[in-house]
Amino acid sequence: MALEPVVRRAVSSDLDPIVEIDGVSRLALIDQRGGHAWLAEHPALANLVAVDVIEHCVVGLIDDVVVGLALWEIVDDSERGAILRIDRVHVVSQARELGFGDALLAMMVDIGRTRGCRYVEAQALPGDRETKNLYERAGITARLITVSRRLEG
Repeated sequence: MALEPVVRRAVSSDLDPIVEIDGVSRLALIDQRGGHAWLAEHPALANLVAVDVIEHCVVGLIDDVVVGLALWEIVDDSERGAILRIDRVHVVSQARELGFGDALLAMMVDIGRTRGCRYVEAQALPGDRETKNLYERAGITARLITVSRRLEG
């Protein structure tokens, strides 16, 4: 019998496991190409206002244990209107390949639709094939690739 992913909006009692999973996710990014830049631009959830984290987070659960999270925000673009911007998606390694990433993403897209968003945007680090594949399964494809290089001096 296959496990059916359970996802829901986060509640205040989820905050500790959300912060813990985010910390693990951030450690994994340190050695990834582009990881340092992403980490500098996306503060740790432990450093954000708890109520804002809960308001903009969905979680994946196995037996009431948080095994995944996804954080989103809605931004307004003068030309494209409201955009659902996915900030981060992470599923603990023991719960991967069970459909939690897809289910978290689907719930966020539904939230965006109900809030009048016309687009969804997300980021994947260079070489992060798992995240890129997750987004592509949801129909989210690259529209812009940003490249960067530090200038000495």
